[in-house]
Amino acid sequence: MAETEQLHTTCCIAGGGPAGIMLGLLLARAGVDVIVLEKHADFFRDFRGDTIHPSTMEVLHELGMLDDFLKLPYQKAEKIHGNIGDFKFTAADFTHLPVRCKFIAFIPQWDFLAFIAERAKKYPTFHLLLEHEVTDLIREGDRVTGVRVKTKEGAMEVRADLVVGADGRGSCVRDHSGLEVTDFGAPFDVLWMRVSRDEDDPDQSLGNFQAGRALVTINRKTYWQCGFLIPKGMLDKIKQKGLPAFQEEIAQTAPFLRERVHELDNWDKIKLLTVQVNRLKRWHLPGLLCIGDAAHAMSPMGGVGINLAIQDAVAAANLLAKPLREKSVTEKTLGLVQKRRTWPTEMTQRLQIFMQNAFLLHVLDENRKISTPLFPKLLARFPILRRIPARVIGMGFRPEHVRTPEIR
Repeated sequence: MAETEQLHTTCCIAGGGPAGIMLGLLLARAGVDVIVLEKHADFFRDFRGDTIHPSTMEVLHELGMLDDFLKLPYQKAEKIHGNIGDFKFTAADFTHLPVRCKFIAFIPQWDFLAFIAERAKKYPTFHLLLEHEVTDLIREGDRVTGVRVKTKEGAMEVRADLVVGADGRGSCVRDHSGLEVTDFGAPFDVLWMRVSRDEDDPDQSLGNFQAGRALVTINRKTYWQCGFLIPKGMLDKIKQKGLPAFQEEIAQTAPFLRERVHELDNWDKIKLLTVQVNRLKRWHLPGLLCIGDAAHAMSPMGGVGINLAIQDAVAAANLLAKPLREKSVTEKTLGLVQKRRTWPTEMTQRLQIFMQNAFLLHVLDENRKISTPLFPKLLARFPILRRIPARVIGMGFRPEHVRTPEIR
């Protein structure tokens, strides 16, 4: 019987998403040996979010990477607009934020991840292993000491002083940890698709809300990435009505797309994204820490999931880099990461749940006449109020700053 290949490192990170790649970069930059395990062969996934918020670009500035990042192709949004029926309004104005980049950058997440990974690779202690899928945890007593991994060549093990679960809302690490999850529920799912973009289309990404329908359109220059919100569990009913009926739903919600909805000529082009809002009660065990969506799955409302994950990574690196170098990480140390990030996570989720219940549930009720809530009316009348959602969306409740040194 062939002997299982075994690797050893200081920190093993499961998941090559925003939390995992950013944490890997920051720890390697601070002189910690890191292995990041990503189960796919690349970063290309349509379900990955597109929004890079001002707080994330502030982190890139602190790392000396912002100028290079801004050379990548992206769509700039200084304001976010919405339509509720015939009522048009500006939901957030980022131009007054106390940061260097007073806008949201819409960029395919795979481009962002590739950008971070390339810069991480210049540090000799950073190791990114693609097509390496974590399948289980390795324990010695009550301590997690590594992970089991499936590769194209067969099974292997990675032993580490610390395992970090950053493998998203379907986290294998979380599932095998036994950590308890609190599920807050989400009343909607998202149908994810793309429709070609014409030069005469609006420049801005929009939220389009009609009675019984809601469509988010993200400008990716040559096409629109579209998210059509549906009541949870309603996909089969929508399919029973047929594609022409679904195409008409899209056209009525965003009339500028009417001449192109025929491109959605197969249900295979329409993917279901199951929305979750949940949070671990405890993010850690001896030798194990969960961050990002593995610790707290966010609603897509506001597009804040990427940026919360990155803030988790920055906080974790700030608190763990020195103890990892000194081989002195304890469960108390890991608890400091959760303590630091619990309040902004809870506040963001509370706000998302409030918006779901106070607004989206009514929009998605096809038997209910849509009406414009008070707050959008106030935003339209008093522009200064647009700074409030801009602050919450653009910076979050506790923006993190890079405190780790660069050690070469």
